[in-house]
Amino acid sequence: MSNSHIFEEGKFFGCYLLCSTNPKYKGRTYIGFTVNPNRRINQHNSGYAKGGAKRTSGKGPWDMVLIIHGFPNEISALRFEWAWQNPEKSLRLKHLVPTTKQYNFISKFNVVCEMLRLGPWCRLPLTIRWLRQEYKKEFPLNKLPPAHMPVEFGLVQIVPKSKSKKLLAIENEQIHMSQVQSVSDVCFICKVNILESSQDVLNKNLASLKCINCMVPYHAICLSNNFIVLTGSELLPVDGDCLKCRVHLMWGDLVKFRRNFYRMTNFAEGETHFEDDDYEEEESFVENDQEDENEEAIDT
Repeated sequence: MSNSHIFEEGKFFGCYLLCSTNPKYKGRTYIGFTVNPNRRINQHNSGYAKGGAKRTSGKGPWDMVLIIHGFPNEISALRFEWAWQNPEKSLRLKHLVPTTKQYNFISKFNVVCEMLRLGPWCRLPLTIRWLRQEYKKEFPLNKLPPAHMPVEFGLVQIVPKSKSKKLLAIENEQIHMSQVQSVSDVCFICKVNILESSQDVLNKNLASLKCINCMVPYHAICLSNNFIVLTGSELLPVDGDCLKCRVHLMWGDLVKFRRNFYRMTNFAEGETHFEDDDYEEEESFVENDQEDENEEAIDT
């Protein structure tokens, strides 16, 4: 049995860091964007003809060591990818570029440490995930990521739509039952019946959130306004306390919990491994590889 972090197809957007294990290309790194980490690393290690990037073809094998995920959409992730690849071109990151350019693992890690502390990225509900234990580094005390960004370890599995119906049938049924049973939910803040203030159960599901600890219901807008006022956030809520049980909550966790967006499950490897043929990639999710000719590590 192994820990697998399960994400539904179309709901995962991540930026990853690769390190070459080829002695000829020791120290070479690569940054990219993906909606399916397992498939993407296989493409990189299979060469350009199999969907990998030109700059990684023939320079592997590669390890995918770190991935930042939780972006709200593809565009947001691609902007993060570009800035991570090109700090010298980013207005927010120009101060990080050394006089002698460095593109090794340590340099890339230092850049992302800084990125996670700058807007707009510092306000996103991101997760920092190490995929290879031997590469894991602790964040410097003066560059710790925001409190709402967890640092986790473990592999990622993307569940195709055709498979997700089977694996998640029980969980989806539980969600449906909870919707039916919670018809009388009243927002803890405004005391208005959530279903009565929405046109149907679907709208209720989208407009309401529940505390992960005590399950007290809130209108999403009521809780959002409360978090923003208390924490002084600009536009988007980041974190705050449940008004009933006083447990500290991260806004990103509340949204993920309500939308059934993320789940961590213990499955046998055979139950969570999907071949590339099982995954049909939609046109809007085609992998994007930025050809940055300047970002080349020194061959050794």
